[in-house]
Amino acid sequence: MPAFSKKKLAIATPTASGGFRPPEALVRALSNPYISAGGAAGLFLLTTVGLIAAMGDPQAGTPVVRISLAKVAAMAAPPGWREALLAEHGGDAALAEETYSLSESPAGPGGEATITLPGGRSVHPTSPLPPAPIAGLTVAGPNGPLPVIGPGGRTPAQAYARPFTSNGRPKISLVIGGLGLNATATRQAIETLPPEITLSFVPYSENLQGWIDLARANGHEVLLEAPMEPVDYPENDPGPYTLMSRAQPAETVKKLEWLLSRATGYFGVTNYLGSRFLQSNEAMGAFSDSLRSRGLAFIDDGSAARRGGGLPRASAERIIDDALSSDTIDQQLLALEAGALQRGQALGSGFAYPVTINQVANWAQGVEDRGYQLAPASALMSRK
Repeated sequence: MPAFSKKKLAIATPTASGGFRPPEALVRALSNPYISAGGAAGLFLLTTVGLIAAMGDPQAGTPVVRISLAKVAAMAAPPGWREALLAEHGGDAALAEETYSLSESPAGPGGEATITLPGGRSVHPTSPLPPAPIAGLTVAGPNGPLPVIGPGGRTPAQAYARPFTSNGRPKISLVIGGLGLNATATRQAIETLPPEITLSFVPYSENLQGWIDLARANGHEVLLEAPMEPVDYPENDPGPYTLMSRAQPAETVKKLEWLLSRATGYFGVTNYLGSRFLQSNEAMGAFSDSLRSRGLAFIDDGSAARRGGGLPRASAERIIDDALSSDTIDQQLLALEAGALQRGQALGSGFAYPVTINQVANWAQGVEDRGYQLAPASALMSRK
């Protein structure tokens, strides 16, 4: 946790060696309670007048609602999200007051309120997804709740996915990952990206359940990231619960169950790295069998496109932010549109870099006007 220092106001006092000493008449005047009280009142009046002159009439102009995020965090909310908002770890920004403007006719299509964020971007409130856990879809494990197939064969992959109805247009899906470690980026992704964007979270995140609850409250379906062995391990080490290509199946399942027990509410798992793990038939067999037995889906970043496993699957056709520039990300998003036009659907993946979140948010505003349908990643899955 970063250390913050607070500067104290130092008040100098006269010393024997000299320094400023006020006239005795002034000291006697200030010691008079009536004079000091009058002076304080005058100072307050002057300060108030000065603030009004500098800021203008707070009632003038167009309607504005100022919402303190700190106050929002204290309101009734899904369990755990308050802790996620207030957590202090690397990269966090202090909760600040933001300004949201309402139009003269705030009711949008269907009677929904339209909120204009700083910078002019408009968003519409969305219906939250059901809070997790859903009854019958978890059992107690040695390290926390574990997903299971529920009564009647209902699976977490079905229950926690965002509902979707196709309108016949080409479908485009995006998974934005790496969430939960940086509070600022995580809040930005949850609150500014359309609810059709699927979000994936790092299992090592503090307050992981709170972040997932907040994401689902904003309409996003959620994936959990499974760290997997890359070819340059251990120089590139994804953490203590990395799934290893040469591990015994029992060890792979044990680590995976620890990862799965970190939270509830995800419909599936996605890979983090894994260029070596994903090439091992034995390792992938144990991994896929475990997910299938628990009714979970697997969506990868394209590294496992040729892998099956007998469970709901989808693979990204491109990573949109391999090169961190706004122009390149825009080009990758346009390439996704071209892929969707050719094949009827396209899935991309990206990381929660500020530039990625910003470009995706801007792109998503007009994608449906261009003839496409934004869809959650779960809508592109097939069993293979």
